Amino acid sequence: MRNKSRTLAATAALCALTLAAGACSGTTKDDAENDAGKRVSDATANPDAPLQKGLKIAFLPKQINNPYEQIVDEAGIEASEEFDAEAKEVGPSDAKASSQVSYINTLIQQRQDAILIAANDPNAVCGPLKTAMQQDIKVVAYDSDTAKDCRQLFINQASSEEIGRSQVRRIAEQLDHKGQIAILSATQNATNQNTWIEYMKDELKKPEYRDMELVKVAYGDDDDQKSFQETQGLLKAYPDLKGIISPTTVGIAAAARYISSSDYKGEVVLNGLGTPNQMRKFVKDGTVEEFSLWDPKDLGYLGAYAAAALASGQITGKEGETFEAGRLGEYTVGKDGEIILGPPTVFDETNIDEYDF
Repeated sequence: MRNKSRTLAATAALCALTLAAGACSGTTKDDAENDAGKRVSDATANPDAPLQKGLKIAFLPKQINNPYEQIVDEAGIEASEEFDAEAKEVGPSDAKASSQVSYINTLIQQRQDAILIAANDPNAVCGPLKTAMQQDIKVVAYDSDTAKDCRQLFINQASSEEIGRSQVRRIAEQLDHKGQIAILSATQNATNQNTWIEYMKDELKKPEYRDMELVKVAYGDDDDQKSFQETQGLLKAYPDLKGIISPTTVGIAAAARYISSSDYKGEVVLNGLGTPNQMRKFVKDGTVEEFSLWDPKDLGYLGAYAAAALASGQITGKEGETFEAGRLGEYTVGKDGEIILGPPTVFDETNIDEYDF
């Protein structure tokens, strides 16, 4: 990277000397973005290359105070120690679409080797991420994807289709396939949430759900208090509501807290995605029968190794490439640079005490 900087400086000096003769032309934003795309498509993987020592890796979550993403990032930082990388977590305290942009720009200035981002919005972060890739900084999305041309890899928790459809199937079984349901999501622009919700809606079109009705999708913005209030609003607005799906760890915990101290306890089914430590008391007091999630520690661990493999040249993000992810074993890059961690686990009173995260 330092050699490249010296080359650019020399080129700039030459342009200054010959500007009057029209020997140099400007570089537009589109030129830079096209150059970034060309770098990715032309890159060649060397699967035998060792992981580089001293890599600088940064985790940029949706929001820095999100308990779930803290678990993911802390696990990724710990994993980075296994291959002698310097890793850190930075990020905004809110989940607004543009909140991550300034952090990406700072990470570019710091010359990170890889940026791992859980995007609040698939497009708002694209400009600076493309700038990062143009400067040979590797970009890995995790948990919530960016637009596909704004990163090299996406670490997906599980198949998006399976996550969405399975949440409908599980709550339908609890409701005997009858009644009104609502969805309590995170932010309106969250890529993962919206993808899952589309699969939920598609699943509900099947004949076996003809007696179920999705009445509303509400947004708690991954904020505890707003999610709590949205739960209250849903239950008051729809007195016949029988179930709520909350595919967000912040949302399901806030919804459970409201239901647990209300007359709706035992009357309204709550399902979705949560962590065992957040949800344990609600399972044990009968507020929630079950919920699902993958191990966020494994997600962060896999993200760190994928970023290191990318920055070390073992992989480039092309379909079919493979790499070793420490204790998790070998992973294969799928279509559009997607790497799937594995299927989620269902937690209930029979197994919840076996987990601590």
